Amino acid sequence: MARILVVEDEPAMRSGLCDNLEFEGYAVDSADRGDDGLKKLEMEDFDLVLLDVMLPGLSGFDVLKQLRRMGNNTPVILLTAKGEEMDKVRGLELGADDYITKPFSLRELLARVKANLRRSAAQVTDRNEGGGVDIGRLLVNFDALEATDHGVHVKLSHKEFEILHYLYKKKNQIVTRDDLLDKVWGSDYQPASRTIDNFILRLRQKIDTVETNHIVTVHGMGYKLVL
Repeated sequence: MARILVVEDEPAMRSGLCDNLEFEGYAVDSADRGDDGLKKLEMEDFDLVLLDVMLPGLSGFDVLKQLRRMGNNTPVILLTAKGEEMDKVRGLELGADDYITKPFSLRELLARVKANLRRSAAQVTDRNEGGGVDIGRLLVNFDALEATDHGVHVKLSHKEFEILHYLYKKKNQIVTRDDLLDKVWGSDYQPASRTIDNFILRLRQKIDTVETNHIVTVHGMGYKLVL
């Protein structure tokens, strides 16, 4: 049974989310403040988090930032009343796996919950690289979600690991933008094109050496990890 944490300060919304998720067979816990939600995530294991952006104590963005800084890669769906693209981009770049804008339908929410749980479970079973692999400057362990540069820890966000893992599985092959969108974000979500560019840029900064560019842009087609 998957465990879900709902961090939402509106009592009616929080209660409704918890009731419907429990009805679907999930084990559900909740918090009404960002700092309380973060404490629960530090002390307990969850399979997914529904995280409101506007929260007392700590904002959803701050909770997400600290969660990823701790190395906790629990899938996070942001709940936001804001429709501005920059808020969505910021959340995804901080390590959110998905977002849903209020008001939303229960059917859409449950579909996104199921899709993210399914994708997370598939990634766990798919990570069959038992040890570290050399990718440019980095030694990457996809099982442990760890990366080091000559023994020094290098921080990669959850999405950066997913993108790099997919590029590694397709190394020396062209990976299209549509491939990345489908395999990393899911076919039901289309981030802004510059979001993918930003992720690729950050990965290049961490991977490429002075002599070699390992993530190559194939103009008009996509990207290729050259090893």
